[in-house]
This record gives sequence, C-alpha cells and structure tokens, in this order.
Amino acid sequence: MEFTGFGEYAIDFFDGLEVDNTKAYWEDHKHTYLSDVRAPMEALLTALEPEFGKGKVFRPYRDVRFSKDKTPYKDHCGAVVELGRGGGAHYVQISPAGLFVGGGSFAMAPDQVARYRESVADDVRGQALEKVLAKLTGAGWEVRGDRLKRPPRGFDPDHPRIGLLKHKRLYAARTWPPDDVLHEPECLDRVRAAWREVDPLVDWCADHIGLTEVGFRR
Repeated sequence: MEFTGFGEYAIDFFDGLEVDNTKAYWEDHKHTYLSDVRAPMEALLTALEPEFGKGKVFRPYRDVRFSKDKTPYKDHCGAVVELGRGGGAHYVQISPAGLFVGGGSFAMAPDQVARYRESVADDVRGQALEKVLAKLTGAGWEVRGDRLKRPPRGFDPDHPRIGLLKHKRLYAARTWPPDDVLHEPECLDRVRAAWREVDPLVDWCADHIGLTEVGFRR
C-alpha cells in the first residue's frame, strides 16, 4: 500500500473514542481504525524504511494492569523506529491533537540512565548534546522528558549541565495540528524532514546511551 495520507475519518475516529472509550465503540468503528489509521501508518513506515530502518506500529490496547485508568484503548496511534528501547528512536503519532513527531530516548533502564548522565557530565559528549539540542530548539522543537526535582546523587548541583543531568529520559518533539496535510501524501515529506532534523539527537542517544543490559522495571 502506498502512503497517500491518513484517512478522512482518522481524527473523527479518535474524537469518538475520547467520548466513548468502550469495547462497543471500538467494535463498531474498528473498520475505520484499520482503514484510516492503522493501514496508513504502516504505509508511512514502509515509505520511511529505506532511510530510517524497519519500524513497528504500537498496539491500540492499553496495559491497564497497574493503572487506575481502566479505559481499554489508547487515544492515539503511535509508531517507532528504534535501535532498542531507550537506545535512540524516531517516533510518529496521530491523535485528535494532530501529528506528533519525536526523536531521542523515550525510556531508560537504570544502566542507560547511568550512561546518559556519565555522558552529559563529560565536557566533550555533554557539550555535543547541548549543541544538538540548541539547534533543535532554534528550529522549533521542544525538549521533553521526565526529570528529577533535585540533582541526581553524586553530581555537583552547580554543574553547568545540571538541567540535563536531571533527566530520566530525553527527547525532542514537534506537533502539527490536524490540517489538510495530514490527509495528503505530503504528510510523508513532513515526517521525513522532521526525522532528518532530529537524527543528530537519535544518533547521540544510540552512541552514548545504547541498549539496556538489565531490562526495564515497572
């Protein structure tokens, strides 16, 4: 399937799901999800694969085992191309808010956090990250990621990059509201250009955080 944009009713599907997040709504509108959301997302990943690698579309079902929120379905459809969890990733998502594109480290296991902070504290690697982030923010990206309220143990509170050292995950993001481009072939160009812009951050994460050796804990 060639990517020609997300379907006409993609946003309508999620708008309805926000109002009625039930199995009944899902079953009644599953055909819209498959044709207007899932299939275009898979086609988008296929078009991007030659440059960025093979991606995957996340399941639409929420893991409610450890959550107070028991609504069964996600209010978005996300897809990722990643080295491995936490080790550098390109991400794209469609939701009622529109198109969300990001890149970086979206989750870190304890050993990854340790390598991340060691790299940030190092003048050469840390300053390289600062330059990457400065260029991205100058181009309209937003730097995000969970952060500690206090400096991490063992690091000088007056360290010049203490703000970055507080991060437990780090990524850059851009969002476009739901416009006509979302439903047109040019949406591919938008995602491709954004992923190219955020490539230096993804590469930094891959080089200096890498894959986890101990796994993730809930």
